[in-house]
Amino acid sequence: MPIIEPRILKGFRDFLPSQEIARRSLMETVEGVFRSFGFVPIDTPALEYAEILLGKGGGETEKQIYRFKDNGDRDVALRFDLTVPFARFVALHQAEITLPFKRYHMAKVWRGENTQRGRYREFTQCDFDIVGSDSPGADFEILLMMRETMKALGVEALVHLNHRGLFNRFLEYRGIRDKSVEILRSVDKLSKIGEEETGKQLEEIAGKEQAGAVLEYINAGGTFEEILDTLSGLAGGPCPESERLSVLRRFIIDTGTEASFELDPSITRGLDYYTGIVYETFLKDDPAIGSVCSGGRYDDLAGLYMKDRISGVGSSIGLDRLIAALENLGKLERLSSYAKLAVAGSREEDGGRCQALAERFRSGGIACEVLLEPAGSADPRQLTKQYILAEKKGARWLLILTGDSEKFTLRDLKKRENREDLSFEEALKIAGN
Repeated sequence: MPIIEPRILKGFRDFLPSQEIARRSLMETVEGVFRSFGFVPIDTPALEYAEILLGKGGGETEKQIYRFKDNGDRDVALRFDLTVPFARFVALHQAEITLPFKRYHMAKVWRGENTQRGRYREFTQCDFDIVGSDSPGADFEILLMMRETMKALGVEALVHLNHRGLFNRFLEYRGIRDKSVEILRSVDKLSKIGEEETGKQLEEIAGKEQAGAVLEYINAGGTFEEILDTLSGLAGGPCPESERLSVLRRFIIDTGTEASFELDPSITRGLDYYTGIVYETFLKDDPAIGSVCSGGRYDDLAGLYMKDRISGVGSSIGLDRLIAALENLGKLERLSSYAKLAVAGSREEDGGRCQALAERFRSGGIACEVLLEPAGSADPRQLTKQYILAEKKGARWLLILTGDSEKFTLRDLKKRENREDLSFEEALKIAGN
């Protein structure tokens, strides 16, 4: 029988223990922030009916979706994000949840896009949303969660925010609202393709004069208040959308978080379902990686699946891109094991005692792994192998049983020093520090 070559599809990855431990540790930190705000977890299937996912995804997303016929000849697709399945979830379970409903969902999604640094075809998103509230308080709580999550991860971030509805009002005022989908997608690519290419695309869509007006809008500069005044003027004057931004500005000032938020009229978000506040998050020490957390308000999304209108606002952390940035900044700790301490016996028959001793360390709050091969006190070479094995597994300490003695040798694997004739209590105290 021929051997099958072990290989992986482009844009997909295996994760070695050191990588997966780092990922899970990061997710635990993120989840801790979500829980601290009172958000609760949900889960949804990876596979959905294609019509569920394609209802509002938009042209670019439709090209990237993994879609196929299953064994029952059903038209199905892998989810490309966690927001659209959440809208379906709300419509299906509206009688079982209490509004406003605050949820988080951390899971894999799939997009058949071009791979690059921090961007893959299979990747993990960490979403958090509030549905059932159209208040500026809900918008701001999501903004604060974005800030607090980055803070918990030890990085300084700047959240760029804008209002999709204000931009639409501007397009209406200019008489080009019918071209909003194409214009929004071109503007959304500004950071990738540059202003010159964006201008060319806008000219093709709406003509030279209108392209100039759009560029003037998205390039408005100054303080938050100055930019907002400019945008309001270009959109025909004060309106509910500009007032929403003013309220958020007051919230930002009241919480003393001005350094974390910036009004950026070039932020539009390319997906069709956004209708209000939109935002993207950039790391101050690595802005080139792109947005690591983005989202916005999507008041009409759930309307695809139900008659009642339910407002929603949320954001999503691109875990893989964030990990790439943290690695680049040297802020991602790599561990090859959760076990801080390893235990080894000198004889085959020490296996039971090793497990009992390891359990005592675990009860004392120390993650502990038992090395399954005996250390062989009479063979220094075998003992050295245990030292090397424990080091490779990422342990800091190695405790060795010698015969039936209740005194132990504790090896400091970092300093490569032994501490002899220790009681369990002494070993526990040393390893616990």
